[in-house]
Amino acid sequence: PAWHPIGAALLTNADIDHVAGLLTLRESHPFAVYATPRVHGVLAANSVFNVLNPELVARRPMALDVPFQPAGADGRPLGLEVEAFAVPGKVALYLEDASAGPGFGSIAEDTVALRIRPSDGSGDGFFYIPGCAGLPGWLADRLHGAPLVLFDGTTWTDDEMIRSGTGIKTAARMGHMPMSGPAGSMAAFAPLTVTRKIYIHINNTNPALLEDSPERAEAEAAGWRIAHDGLELTL
Repeated sequence: PAWHPIGAALLTNADIDHVAGLLTLRESHPFAVYATPRVHGVLAANSVFNVLNPELVARRPMALDVPFQPAGADGRPLGLEVEAFAVPGKVALYLEDASAGPGFGSIAEDTVALRIRPSDGSGDGFFYIPGCAGLPGWLADRLHGAPLVLFDGTTWTDDEMIRSGTGIKTAARMGHMPMSGPAGSMAAFAPLTVTRKIYIHINNTNPALLEDSPERAEAEAAGWRIAHDGLELTL
């Protein structure tokens, strides 16, 4: 198959696992980085991201609730229309301010989802939501009937990290919905008639990662697919 270089990276938050990959794209390859002003501020404040040569890597703001057409470093459109919108979540762990109250200093620009579709209007596209702490009515309405949603599948249960001895925080405390249970994403999505539902951003403690686990079987019975390395999707 033909090799297609990366034209642009769209950042949905400033968590380490969402921005660290930029450092592997430092080998004089031109591309653009789109993010909210909040996330761009985080990158600008950390000098390690200066390895992204500004002569090659354009940093462009991504406003909320305003559809735009991302372009490569040379300004040529990439054939997509993207709309970023805030979803429930929280500020990245390393930016938390304990003195700022229950939200630890979180603002709307900290956690966003993306709606991505062809810029020529030839298809409905899909939603990309790798981090989400809840599914309020307005978000459920927006996703209802969508052809494809890639959604936060970090943990199976809210207390998974604690029970497995790998952490001391619940999924909710980390800004994620668990998959299972009455407050989980499987239950929340059940009435939404989304055509294809795929879990992404899955923690290594999540038993749904195991192909022969009862948790995987339950998720698949609920109409979900578990993402894996090398997954390719046709829209």
